[in-house]
Amino acid sequence: MNLIIDIGNTSVKAAVFKQDTIVFSVSFDKKIILSELKKIIKKYNISCGIMSSVASISEKKVEKLQKLIKLTLVSSSTEVPFVNLYETPKTLGLDRIALVTGAVKKYPNKNVLVIDAGTCITFDFVNDKSEYLGGAISPGINMRYKALNNFTAKLPFLEKKEVKSFIGKSTNESIHSGVVNGVTKELEGVILDYKEKFGDLTIVLTGGDTNFLSKQLKSSIFANQNFLLQGLNELLIFNEEK
Repeated sequence: MNLIIDIGNTSVKAAVFKQDTIVFSVSFDKKIILSELKKIIKKYNISCGIMSSVASISEKKVEKLQKLIKLTLVSSSTEVPFVNLYETPKTLGLDRIALVTGAVKKYPNKNVLVIDAGTCITFDFVNDKSEYLGGAISPGINMRYKALNNFTAKLPFLEKKEVKSFIGKSTNESIHSGVVNGVTKELEGVILDYKEKFGDLTIVLTGGDTNFLSKQLKSSIFANQNFLLQGLNELLIFNEEK
């Protein structure tokens, strides 16, 4: 079985895969990463794993993990199953590498746009020749709410909420309308741009805000909160087979 570790900006997600199927998944705070992973490794008799991190983790913790299992660390030099045409490949986020890997493995020979709606919203496009062209990075939903509160004197910080109208009839409703409608219109607009340029397009929506946004998008999408974990698993399999 494979252990998949995704260290994000706010928490750690770990999953156990049997081939391409998730048999266990959990999220926890970065402070308890070693103790939690030790439990998983022992319970599922893990032999190898892969770790992607967009946040810092000490070398000592990594070394301890590497003593427990054969651990692949995702980096800009990791072998990938696609042609990377990004002009600054060393700056490409490790999470984005995993998402594109998932796209070419799950949807081979297709134009795929992966939208990861989390702390940030990232757009990643791979064409039907398995060529990664790039994408975009935008503030996530919670970041937009925080920005309105942090950079103004009187606007409150609100929790995200579904909106029923684009016309806000109070300050709170106006904030919700601006943030939520702003994000959904942005996503629909980007999707339309890719469809106009590339024609047939497969769209994958993933990340922490998947369920919230999928209800409000008009475009036909595949909503999959575990797509990053699946991409990391595919990346591990790809490198193990080389």
